[in-house]
Amino acid sequence: MLPKERVQAAFEHRPSDKVPIYQAGLSSYAASLILGREAWTGGGIQQYREARALWEGPEAHAEFLQRSRNDAFELADVLDLDLIRPMYWRMPEKPTRRIDEWTFVYGDESGNAWRVMTFDPTTELYQVSARAPRPEPTLEDLERQLQGPPPDPGAYRVTPSTWPDLVAAVERFGQHRAIPGYGTSLCIPREAIWLEACLLRPDLVERYLDRQLARVPANVAAMREMGLNYLCGGGDFAGPRGPIYSPKVFHDLMAPRLHRISQICHEAGCRHGFASDGNLWPVAEDLFGRCDVDFFYEVDRRSGMDLRRLRQTYPHLTLWGGINSETLHLGSPEEVRTEVRTALEAAKEFSGIVVGCSNQVVVGTPPRNIEVMLETLRDHR
Repeated sequence: MLPKERVQAAFEHRPSDKVPIYQAGLSSYAASLILGREAWTGGGIQQYREARALWEGPEAHAEFLQRSRNDAFELADVLDLDLIRPMYWRMPEKPTRRIDEWTFVYGDESGNAWRVMTFDPTTELYQVSARAPRPEPTLEDLERQLQGPPPDPGAYRVTPSTWPDLVAAVERFGQHRAIPGYGTSLCIPREAIWLEACLLRPDLVERYLDRQLARVPANVAAMREMGLNYLCGGGDFAGPRGPIYSPKVFHDLMAPRLHRISQICHEAGCRHGFASDGNLWPVAEDLFGRCDVDFFYEVDRRSGMDLRRLRQTYPHLTLWGGINSETLHLGSPEEVRTEVRTALEAAKEFSGIVVGCSNQVVVGTPPRNIEVMLETLRDHR
């Protein structure tokens, strides 16, 4: 079977010649070990690289874009992935000043909207290290932010050219490997003021979510035009002990809009996927039932989201993942081997599963653990 045919079989819950595989993300550290040279992939490190490239000028930025795309594509080929990751993190905002090799300033330093971001090579994080003093936001601030009429979905225009990396991925892999699409995300911000609003001003949260929802029809249409049928959405909102807000908030505010996104996807002939780390069982009946979501990715095994239990409880659901980043990072090679084999066995028994690391293979993951994961995927799928 072709790789894309294996992924299609997983969505149709049919067996395939091999278990389909993917990798949700690879830090530059991990990808460099695999390719044997510095790889331009990852999270914060890619944002820092783009900041540096933008600072150096248009030619440097064009080189950043091309090199990042080439490395993402080369990993798909080297790892022989059935479902690829076509692009990594971006932050296309040009800094206003460079402080040193690792540090940039953004915004007008004479005003109250500047911030400083610093890159840490040991963790590959690019984070705010200083910013203009500002008061804690209030519910009144949120209300001012969300003033105005409801968003008009017709006013938001996008085309496939909005996502040049996806266009390039379709040209490179469209006849051979499965490619995910995007543009269906929906999430409540995790800042304290938004969690307060969930309780005291849910109407403000609804307005915010409706602004996200208004963009979905145009995004889905563009993805469908490119021939991308597996549309990744969602947004992190849980930890090992469960969601950061109540199941009632999810039921009242998130679920109706997620269901509408599923309808939009299905009307276009696409499938709607939701991602979040953490323990989602407290909202599972809504998320995997009422919301009509087709697939769930970033499956967090250490938080109780077990592939077998999920497939048995929600037999319509397709799952991506099963290998936990923490196991890869902190476990022994034997623990890694056991986790990979457990995921592969579940996929063979139930089908409907694409196996891989559910989140990023992080900096500091022992090289032997990465080797064991890749060897086991290769030899036992």
